[in-house]
Amino acid sequence: MPPLLGSQLIGSKPSRKGDSAFRAVNPETGKDIHPEFMSATEEEVNQAVDKAVSISRKFQLKSGKSRAAFLRRIAEEIELLGEELIERAVQETGLPSARIAGERARTCGQLRMFADVAEEGSWVDARIELELPDRQPVPRPDLRRMLFPLGPIAVFGASNFPLAFSVAGGDTASAFAAGCPVIAKAHPSHPGTSELVGRAIVKAAVGEGMPDGVFSLLQGGKEVGAWLAKADGIEAIGFTGSLAAGRALSDLASKRLKPIPVFAEMGSVNPVFVLPGAMAKECEEIATGFANSLLMGVGQFCTNPGLLIGVMGDDFDQLVKSVAQKVKGSAPGVMLNQGIAESYGKGVADRSKLSNIQIEASAEAMRGCIGSGVVFSTSGAEFLVDQSLQAELFGPATLVVKCNDLDQLVQVVDALEGQLTGTIFHGGEDSNYVETLAPKLAKKVGRIIFNGYPTGVEVGSAMQHGGPYPATTDSRFTSVGTAAILRWARPITWQNAPEELLPPELQNDNPHGIWRQTNGVLGKD
Repeated sequence: MPPLLGSQLIGSKPSRKGDSAFRAVNPETGKDIHPEFMSATEEEVNQAVDKAVSISRKFQLKSGKSRAAFLRRIAEEIELLGEELIERAVQETGLPSARIAGERARTCGQLRMFADVAEEGSWVDARIELELPDRQPVPRPDLRRMLFPLGPIAVFGASNFPLAFSVAGGDTASAFAAGCPVIAKAHPSHPGTSELVGRAIVKAAVGEGMPDGVFSLLQGGKEVGAWLAKADGIEAIGFTGSLAAGRALSDLASKRLKPIPVFAEMGSVNPVFVLPGAMAKECEEIATGFANSLLMGVGQFCTNPGLLIGVMGDDFDQLVKSVAQKVKGSAPGVMLNQGIAESYGKGVADRSKLSNIQIEASAEAMRGCIGSGVVFSTSGAEFLVDQSLQAELFGPATLVVKCNDLDQLVQVVDALEGQLTGTIFHGGEDSNYVETLAPKLAKKVGRIIFNGYPTGVEVGSAMQHGGPYPATTDSRFTSVGTAAILRWARPITWQNAPEELLPPELQNDNPHGIWRQTNGVLGKD
C-alpha cells in the first residue's frame, strides 16, 4: 500500500486544496502521528456531493447482484490491508490489536451480510394490487409499490468504532446495498485508518465498474461536517456519537431549504434492573457480569450499563458492594482521545460534588487519556427529582439507584428517558413484577434483555439498535442488522404504468425472483 496521502478522496481522485492541516494523536503516548491530514474545503465538500448526485441514478440502476459484488469486493480489499490497518488503528485509538482485529471481522461480516440482502432483493417490500376494471362502484387501478433508494448519503464516522461504525461500517454498507452513493466524513481521531479503508472502497469501486463518485471521503472537524450536512444533494445522514453532536446535525438538517432525515444514534445509559428473586440466587454472578459489561472498552460503548437499579435491602447492598469492589480493583485503561478523556473526567468530578450522590468506588485520578471506573449511588427519590442524574458519562461510570420498594422502582422506569437497551434480571418468584415492569420498559427502549447484559450487539436480521429520543433521533429504525437498509429508501407507487417502465422488482414476470405481496398474498409469482 502506498504511503498515506493525507487528503480527501473525491470519487477515485485525491484532492488537497485546503490550508488547514492536522495530525492524529496517539492517546496512549500523547504524541502526534505522521502524516499531516488536510481538512476539506467547502469547495471539496460540494465537489464530492455534486459527483455523487451526478452518478446517483446510474448507481440506483445497478442490479442487486452488482451491488453485492461491490460490497464483497470492499470486504476483500479491507482484509488485504492486513497488519497495516490493524497497526494504524491501534496507534490512533489506543485500542488493543485483538479488539481492532475483531472489529475488522465484524466490518467485513456486515459488508457481506448486506451483499446478501442486496443480491436477494426482497428488502424492497414490493406490493402489487392488480387492476380491477369491473369493480363497482369504482374500478381499481393497477398499483405497484416498492422502496426506492433516496440518493447520496452522508456518513459520519464514530470515535469509538474506527471500523464497524466508520468509513465502511454499517451505515455505508447498508447505503450501498440500497443503491445510494456515500460521502463519508472521517472522524478526526483516526484519519489514517479512515483513509486506508477509503482507499480500499475506491479500489473495489473501480474494480467492480461502479460509477466514479459512488464514494468519497472527507477529512476534518466540525466545520467540514456542517458543510456536508447543509450541502444540496445530500438526501440523508447517518451518525453515531454524542447527543450534542447528533442534535447539532439534526438541527442543521431541519433548517435546510429542503429538510432531510438524520439517523443519529447518540448514546444511552442502558438501565439494568435487578429484581429480588435474581439477587437472592445469583448475586455474585450478576455483580461479575455487570462489572465486566461496565468496564468493557473502558466504558466507551454505547451499550455499557450506566444505571444499576434495585430495591434496598441486604441482597441489593451485597450486590452493590461486590460491583464496587470489582470496579475498584480493575485496571485503568486508555480512552479514545483527549477530548473524551477530559469530558469523562469533568463529568466524574462534577457528579462527585453533588450532595445527593454517594461514591461507592472511586476512580483513580485522571492523567492524560487514562480513565478508570467509578460507581456512584443515589436514592430512588433523588433520582426521580434530579433529571441530570440520567445524563450519560461516556466512560466506565455507573450510577446505582436504591429504590424504597418495587412501586418506586416502577416509578423510576416511568421517569426514564429513551434508551438503546433496558435489562431485567429476575428469578422465578419475580414473575408478577416482570409482567408489570417489562411493558413499561418496552416504551423506553429499543431492546429489552432478560438475565443478560447490554454489551455485545448481535449483527443480524432481528437486531434493533435504536430507541426513543435521546437514544436516537428516530426510534423506528436501527443502525445495526439488515433492517438498517430501510433508512436509505422511500416508498414509490407506480399506477397503471406500462410494463417496460416498471422496475424489475414490480414487473409481471418477477425477473429477480424476489418475494412480493400480490393482492395481499406473499409469494414469488
